[in-house]
Formats: sequence, structure tokens, C-alpha cells
Amino acid sequence: MTVIVQVLLLILGFILLIQGANVFVSASVGIAKKLRIPGVIIGLTIVAAGTSAPEAVVSIIAASKGSNDIAAGNIVGSNIFNLLLVVGICALIKPFAVRLKEISGDFLVSAGAAGTLLVMAVFSAIFDDPAKGIILRISSALLLFVFVIYMFVLIKKTAKEKDAERDEERQVNRVSVRPLPLSILLAVTGCALVILGGQFTVNSASKIAAWLGVDERIIGLTIVAVGTSLPEFVVSIVACKKGESEIALGNVIGSNIFNILFILGLAGVISPLTAGAGINMIPDIILLILSSLLVLFFVYSGRRLVRTEGFVMVIAYTAYIIYTVAV
Repeated sequence: MTVIVQVLLLILGFILLIQGANVFVSASVGIAKKLRIPGVIIGLTIVAAGTSAPEAVVSIIAASKGSNDIAAGNIVGSNIFNLLLVVGICALIKPFAVRLKEISGDFLVSAGAAGTLLVMAVFSAIFDDPAKGIILRISSALLLFVFVIYMFVLIKKTAKEKDAERDEERQVNRVSVRPLPLSILLAVTGCALVILGGQFTVNSASKIAAWLGVDERIIGLTIVAVGTSLPEFVVSIVACKKGESEIALGNVIGSNIFNILFILGLAGVISPLTAGAGINMIPDIILLILSSLLVLFFVYSGRRLVRTEGFVMVIAYTAYIIYTVAV
């Protein structure tokens, strides 16, 4: 009976996370449009941060409670889910061209963030005392510093995109946007729902893992990662159907950057992840890097993503999940 209750609480947590993120994203996009921010920047920043809110809350709460495997597994698992399944399904639904000039730099930052995480994990496994944690506070602070620099460069780049601003201004004139005070209120409400859902998710996932005798890393990489990534999935799929491939792909790339640099950085500052958790995550981090390179190869090879490539990505993710659960 207790397990059934925890499963129901886990589902409730996911519902609150998803609905809260939806409200937050909708309100945030409304605020951004009021401020006349270009669409591609909305995808890389506002939407990416909003759809990553579940990962942020779950990982930070998990780290603060000592569930380090859930925290690390959630981030790495979510990024793999985003790259292979979300982008793959988008390509299956509607193949789309990619503007390399606008997206390649951010893609490299995303892959670089994953590479940095791998270096930190290996270095910690070799040199660090396990008690010190894989991501020491100083390393985590460095991730946050890199994130601030990235955001500064992105905002500076936005200021130069006058044409994009004019396009967005025309869109604002065509689309009805909520009043700014209402959008702010909805954004705050969405954040509150996400935080509450995060509490339910972490507590229930930990108890279910203990009851099943399953490693928390597996729960983090699969159930929690998929559950917290549903907002990215929904936003990207809807964007692709509407022909907004820039927002769809920008959302995934921006979310992955946000997940590692900001979320894992902040979680590490609050409570450094243990070396054991990091050592266990090394194979998954390597897969994340390979996934980044695979998508990057597909994008550069034809400057577009087609259904065949999308099928390969979906199959690759399916095989990864089967392997993770089986092993």
C-alpha cells in the first residue's frame, strides 16, 4: 500500500512539474514578447530555462537531501533524452532545416559543457578523496561562472540582431499577449507549482528506489529524467508542428546548457555530489558526449534533420534505456 501511495505521489509530482512548467513558459514567453526579444533567443534562454525548471528543482532538492545519484542521473539522463528522443521525434514528425550560423556556437557550448563534466568526473575519481565530492564547490562555482559568461555573450549578441528584433516586433503586433503584470503573476505561480512537484518527485523516487532495491542512479537516468524532461518534449514537439524549428532545437540546446552549467553548478555549490555518484555516471556522460556529436554530425552533414536521422536517434535512445535498465 505504501508503494502505491509513493507511485501516486510520484505521478502527482510529475503533473505539478509539467503544469507548473507550462504556466511558467507561457508567462515567460509573454513577458519576453512584451520586451521584444527575438524568437531564437526566447528558445535558447526563456523557454530553455522554463522547461528546465523541473530538472533544476529536482536536482537541487535531491542534492540537498544527499540523493546525489538522483541529482546527477537526472541531469545527464535529461540531456540524453533531449538530444536523442526529443530532437529525433521532431525530425520524424517534420524534417527541418537548421541555421548553422545561429545555432552552431550554442551547440558547441552544449557539447563542451558535457566534456567539462566528464573531465571533472574523471579528475575527481583519480585525485579526490570520495568525501570531498565529485563536483567540489569551487568547480561548481566555475560552472556557474561559465554560465554567466555564456548568458552575457548571448545577450550581447541579441543586441546586435536588429533585423530579428524587427521581425519579433511585427509578430508581437500580430499576436495577442497578456498584460505584463498578469504574465509575471502566472510566472511566479508556475514556479511555485514546479517547486512543490519537485518535492513530491524526489521524495517518492527515493522511496521507490529503496523499496525496489534499484540504484538511485537508474531511477534518476530513467523515470525521473524522462518525467522532468516532458516539458522540453512537449514544447519542442508543438514548436516543430508549427514550423518553429528554431525554437524547438534552441529549446533543447539551451536546456542542455542550462542543465549542466547552471543546475548542476548550483546543486554542487549547495551540496557537492559524491565521488561515487560521479564515477558511476562516467559511462552515461560519455554517451551524452557521443549523442551531442551524433546530432552535430547530422546537422552539419546536410544542414537539416530528416526522418532517417530522427529514426536513428530514437532507436539509439531506446537501446540506451534497455541497456541501462538491464545492466
